[in-house]
Parts: sequence; structure tokens; C-alpha cells
Amino acid sequence: MAILEIVEVPDPRLKTVSTPVEAVDDDLRALLDDMLETMYAAPGIGLAAIQVGVPKRALVIDLQENEGERNPRYFVNPDVIEASEELNTYQEGCLSIPEQYADVERPARVTVRYLDYDGKEQVEEMDGLLATCIQHEIDHLNGVVFVDHLSQLKRKMILKKLQKARREAAPA
Repeated sequence: MAILEIVEVPDPRLKTVSTPVEAVDDDLRALLDDMLETMYAAPGIGLAAIQVGVPKRALVIDLQENEGERNPRYFVNPDVIEASEELNTYQEGCLSIPEQYADVERPARVTVRYLDYDGKEQVEEMDGLLATCIQHEIDHLNGVVFVDHLSQLKRKMILKKLQKARREAAPA
């Protein structure tokens, strides 16, 4: 397994609509394993393939709900087939927008169809943080980052704070 480079805003690849995966094969599973390793190293709880420069409809999630206990989830060609009218607000962050967070409102429950690590079709109802996370990562597959859900003013403030942090971290 390898730790991959995470693509960060304003890289135009993050605006790419990812293409469907034709088959879950060993090459794709190797990519998913590398993505998981990359996500753990970052650290984060979700990562879409486009965030490592691969425009395929694949993502990994591990909410790590029990401290130190890993529970990796793999989603290939995920699609929200139903969403609740009830909404939830979570403070979201993103590995492609480091150290920046904002409240985002999304459907509280979603039903998602996807292929698992073995290529088997699954349909699963999700709520809470998992519902938020899967929607956030599916957004990446559609060329959307979480700040796109914010007002123009909030989005500009976050992107300015990110630029400032990058300038301060850059070697003199």
C-alpha cells in the first residue's frame, strides 16, 4: 500500500465529474487500499478517488467511531437513490481544504446504492455522520466541494484563511 498525494483547492481536478467504474478488479481494489491508507495518514474519515487525482467514482469511509478501532467502508459507483426531507447540520471539513471547517446542511437520511469491495451491489439506508460523510464524498465525485454549499461570503472567508495558512507555512 502507498500513501498518495491529496489534491487541494484550487486544483481544477476537484471540479471534475468522475466517471463510473466499469469493474471492481484488483487494480481498483489496490487504489481503494491506497486511498484508505492515505485517509488514515492524513487523518480523515472519508476520501474520494478524485482527491488523489483519479477521476473514478470510488470512495472510502471509516468513521472510526470506537477509538483505535478501524471499520473501513468501500463504495464504488455510489448513488443516492432516496433522501429524507428532514435535514441535519454538521460541521464539515475536507482533506482537500485543510484545517477549514463550516456548518453544512444536508438530508438527515439517505438510501445509497453502490458496489462493495467485492463488486457486489448493495443498497443501504444511512443516517447521522455516515449519511453526511457519504453525501460529502459523493459531492466530490460530482465536482463539488463542501464550501460550494456555503454562501459566497463564507466560502471566500474560508478560502482566504486557507491561503493565509499556506503563506504562513511556506518556507521563507
